Formats: sequence, structure tokens, C-alpha cells
Amino acid sequence: MIAEHVLDKLLQRHDALAAAMADPSRGGGENFARLSKEYAELEPVVEGIRSFRKLIAEAADLEEMRQSAETEMRTLAEDELASLKPRLQEAERNVRLLLLPKDEADEKNAILEVRAGTGGEEAALFAAELFRMYQRYAELHGWRFEVMSLSETDLGGYKEAVASIVGRSVFARLKFESGVHRVQRVPATEGSGRIHTSAATVAVLPEAEEVDIKIEDKDLRIDIFRSSGPGGQSVNTTDSAVRITHLPTGTVVQQQDEKSQHKNKAKAMKVLRARLYERERAAKDAERAAHRKGQIGSGDRSERVRTYNFPQGRVTDHRINLTLYKIDKVMSGEALDELIHALIAEDQAGRLAEVGAEG
Repeated sequence: MIAEHVLDKLLQRHDALAAAMADPSRGGGENFARLSKEYAELEPVVEGIRSFRKLIAEAADLEEMRQSAETEMRTLAEDELASLKPRLQEAERNVRLLLLPKDEADEKNAILEVRAGTGGEEAALFAAELFRMYQRYAELHGWRFEVMSLSETDLGGYKEAVASIVGRSVFARLKFESGVHRVQRVPATEGSGRIHTSAATVAVLPEAEEVDIKIEDKDLRIDIFRSSGPGGQSVNTTDSAVRITHLPTGTVVQQQDEKSQHKNKAKAMKVLRARLYERERAAKDAERAAHRKGQIGSGDRSERVRTYNFPQGRVTDHRINLTLYKIDKVMSGEALDELIHALIAEDQAGRLAEVGAEG
């Protein structure tokens, strides 16, 4: 059972925030915004606690009736208790989920990076298909998908593609997509009909604000050069492409899609900030992972996470041993939620088990 004093404390805090927001002398400006944010975050927790306690009270009344009532009423109370038990367990599980520590990045927007891996042109074509899969998925969720940079091959594949995805809970839904995605199929360029295995790497990074990560000007080397497209042709005739090197970590970001040097620099800084923020998060996660056994995707880009087998029409997520025989719907973004929901559920179950073990 969840400790009652923990639930009481949360309800008291919720009431205190409501009172503070209603008091003109205490609310206002930044303070009101901060109080409102905390109040909104507590709201679903408080609703969950109230629903849970309502069911506990119902169960107590039925138990009392079962103990003292006549035979007929006792049987009725026992039946009611039996049907109430699973609802009570579900309500308790819901409260436990709501009380789990939040990933501070879950509500953030994301930077999506897709790169061709082993497999030459076929890997680049698959990388382009993955990128479009996430683009369609974003559209289905009403998110804004902005292509930041594309490095195309002569056959229309992508050596590398980067996008910014803006919307509600973007990172929370996409964070388990990071890793190596394999494809098994007969390439269009293959004459003998043999199945090839190629790969593309996906990285989903929480978009970081300036307050999230401090970058010193002295730690940056900024190079300006002329943009070039596939095959070396000039994209434009001005020195507008930007390469930023973060000297302490050796992280390099290059941006050349815009004709304006200023815009290219702003986009490059956005990607650099996300990569450095993710680097810090990864270091913290590695510490926590040492104590966790049930961790699914670590976000490690070298981890094989999923295989897309076109001849058999199946997609398999190796972390949770889930196979869907609907590859077309996954690639169109329609069935991707089935994989994402299963990954989130597995992560929650692992974290609940971890909390239970600690308790």
C-alpha cells in the first residue's frame, strides 16, 4: 500500500498552491507562472489520489456490510467487493505511476537525427524512409516537423537528415527510438534477388533551452565556408555555411541549408545545445543504469533496437520482443504507436518494479 502521509502531503500542497494563486498579494508575474505550473503538474496526481481513496472508502463500507449484514446482503457485499478489487488495484497502480520521478526532458521538443549506417546506397534509402516515417508520425500527432538539414545521395537516399519536432510530449513519445534500425529486403539495385541487411542510426535528443545547458563562447570554434550540395556542386555563392566545434567535448555541428549565415549559425547552435544536453543526460543515466536491471533502450546509438523485414512484412522490436506483421502501417506512421506504447509500458513496469524493490 502507498504510505498515507505521502498522499496527504501532496493533497495539502495542492490546496496550498490553490490558495496562493487566489491571493493577489502572493501571485503575480513569474511567481504566478511558477505556482500555476506546479499546480497543473499536481492536478492529475491529486485526481488519481481522490479516485483511489474513494474506492478504498467503498471497499471499507462493503467490508463492514459483509461482516454485519444478513446472509442475502452479505452475499451481495461479497460480490461487490470481488468486482471492486481489480478497479482498486488499477487505481493504486495509476497513483504509483503518477508518483514515479518524472524525466525532466519528457515535455520537451526534440531534435531527430537519422544517419545511413552499413549498407551503402540501400542504407541511405532506408534512412530516408525512416525519416519520412517520423515525419508522417509527427503529422498524425499534430506536431510541427521542420527539416533542419539533409545530405542526399544521387538516388534520393539520405546520408544524414536532421529535423526539429515541436509539439506536446514529443520527447516522451520518441525517446525510445534512438539506436540502430536494421532493414532486411531485396534492394532495388540488386539484380540477383538476394536479401540484404542494411542499417540506419536514429538519435532523438531533447531540445535544450539556454537555461538547460551553459555554452561559453570561448569554448567554441566557428568556421564559415561555402555551401556545397551532392557531388560537390555549389548550393549558393556566398560563404554562409557554418561549422561549430565545441572544443571541450570535440562535438562538431555543421549547417548549410539556409542562405543566411546567421540562420545557419542559429540552427547549428540549436543542434549543438541538444547534443551537449543529451551528453550530460547520458552520463547521469549511465550512473542510474548501473543500479537498474530492467532498463529498456538506453538511447545508445550503437544498440540494435529494431528490425524491419520487408519480405515477411514484419517489424520486430528486440528490446521487448514484440513483432508486428504490418510493416506498411508502421512505415506510414499509423502503427508506430503500437510499438511506442509497448515500450513506454515496459519502461513504466520496470520503474514500478524498481521502486517496489527499494520499498
